[in-house]
Order: sequence, then structure tokens, then C-alpha cells
Amino acid sequence: MTDAAPELTHFRDGQPRMVDVTDKAPTTRSATAEAWVRLPPEARAALTAGTNPKGDPLVVARLGGLAGSKRTADLILLCHPIPVTGADVEVTLEDAGVRVQATVRTTAPTGVEMEALTAATVAALNVYDMLKAASKAIEITGVRLLSKTGGKSGDYRAG
Repeated sequence: MTDAAPELTHFRDGQPRMVDVTDKAPTTRSATAEAWVRLPPEARAALTAGTNPKGDPLVVARLGGLAGSKRTADLILLCHPIPVTGADVEVTLEDAGVRVQATVRTTAPTGVEMEALTAATVAALNVYDMLKAASKAIEITGVRLLSKTGGKSGDYRAG
């Protein structure tokens, strides 16, 4: 017995396609993602002293993450544009660096994992942009999905 190759959802006859979710019922869904921005000492000093000439990186990052959640379908090629019905982006300075946590919610026929991941990543990029004058050695790491609820695949929580 041979194993059949799995059907590729985003390709048909070797060509990329957007999965058709027309017949799927809208359900309430949410996803939470995080990203970390590792700060070298000079970038951390600029942030904590409030001497960054561009302004407060954490506030700008939060706004950037919120905007990013709504622009995901413009950036992820086969992602469905969905209504983002709620989004929260927390940007906090911790010992390990700046932690970004983004939660996105919708009622739609497809999930919001990509919107949450995009929100976290865009927020982290905004931290970099705001502090790059202090150091080019800033690192964005640890972008991952923390949890999701709703949809056919059920709930997920990172270990």
C-alpha cells in the first residue's frame, strides 16, 4: 500500500491559489502571538532614560502592531482579508528585552493566527526602528504563536 501525497491547500495543478472559504460559517476566533526585541546596553539605556530623540518606542510599537494586524492580507500573499474585530498589543520592557504580545480577534470563516503574528512582528520592527540610532545590534527573536481558539482545528496553546 502506498501513501497518497497530501493535498496541498494553497496549490492546485502546481499553481498557487487562495483557499476558498466561501461555504465555511463564520465563527469567533482569537490568536495570541509574541515577539522579543533583544536590546544591547546602549539601546536599553536610551529607552530607560527617555532620551530617544524619536520619542517613546513602546508607544509607537503598540500603534504599529495594531495597524499591522489590519494589514496582514496585504503582506502575506495567500492570506484572506478578514475583519479584525478586536486587537490588543502589549509592549513591555523586561529583563530579557522588550516583549511584544499581540492578541487579535474576529468572527470570520478563517483564523487570525497570521494577524496576531504580523501584529507582534510589526510592533517589534517599530521598536528596532525607533532605537536603531542607539544601536544597530538590536535583535528581533522568538516570534511565535502562543495560542489560538476557534475554527476547525480547535484550540492550541504553546507548550
